Order: sequence, then structure tokens, then C-alpha cells
Amino acid sequence: MRDADLVIMGYVSGAHGVRGWVKIHADTEYSDSLFDYPTWWLGKDGNWKPYTFVEGVVQPKAIAAKLEGVEDRDVAFAMRGLSIAVPRSELPETGADEYYWTDLIGLAVVNRAGESLGTIANLMETGANDVLVVKDGTQQRLIPFVGHVVLEVNLKQKQVLVDWELDY
Repeated sequence: MRDADLVIMGYVSGAHGVRGWVKIHADTEYSDSLFDYPTWWLGKDGNWKPYTFVEGVVQPKAIAAKLEGVEDRDVAFAMRGLSIAVPRSELPETGADEYYWTDLIGLAVVNRAGESLGTIANLMETGANDVLVVKDGTQQRLIPFVGHVVLEVNLKQKQVLVDWELDY
């Protein structure tokens, strides 16, 4: 499976229990959305391996899952830090003004004056709204992903237009 065919949905944050369950941080709208996919691709740096999802539970701060072939805590713990992805072809279509975070990462961010603010390195959820983490060299800007700030997302041009100044 190629990186371009996969969408990262979270990562393994550690082991859960002693029977090979993994603890997961999900970057999905609903934490248990990952349970909808029968095969998860786990990997790092372009090296992906498929795992069959067996069962899962929702916990207060994470989810835990049993993956086929992962039978003990040591194997589960060794998976810590691996990204979890699913094939893009299995994801539902996005609606108008909806985007998968993975599609936003790497886009150039410019303001209304045409000044470059950097590129989107990541996104984070704050509870009130999502935030674009924009990096320009060593400088990092946190820009709220809300309608009056993010004016346009153009995936074809790989650019986001924002109402945000360089000195904010």
C-alpha cells in the first residue's frame, strides 16, 4: 500500500492490558469511528502492514483495540508510535467545506495581502474549534480553523487563504 492511498486516522499510544490489545489515540471526529474499518494499516516512514481489526472498546481518554496476530503485551507495546491508516477509497466523501486533516497538511497558507504565512504542519483539536499549526522556518503560528478566519481552502492549488496578519 502506498502512502498516497492511505489516510492516517490516529496512532498507537501504547499497550492495553496483557493480552495484546493496543491503546489508540484516534484523530477522528468520533473516537470509535476506526471500528468501522475491518483492516487497519499500521506503519511509519512509508512501511505499512495490514492488521485485521477484531474488537475494540471506548475508554474515557482513548480507545483500545484487539488486532489479529497481536497476542501479548510486548508485541502491542512494540507497536507504540505507529500510525494507523485506512485506504482513502474506504472513507466517506466529504461534504461542502469539509476536509480530511491529512488533505490540509502541507498546504501553503497566505493572507489577504498575499503574504506567505508558511505551510500547514498539523492540526489540533481544542474543543471549541480546530486549529491550523502553520510553520514557516522556525516560526510557528496557530490559526483557528473557523469561517471568518479561513476564507478559502483550494486543494487543487494547494493553498489556504486566511484573514490573518504576519504579526499575529
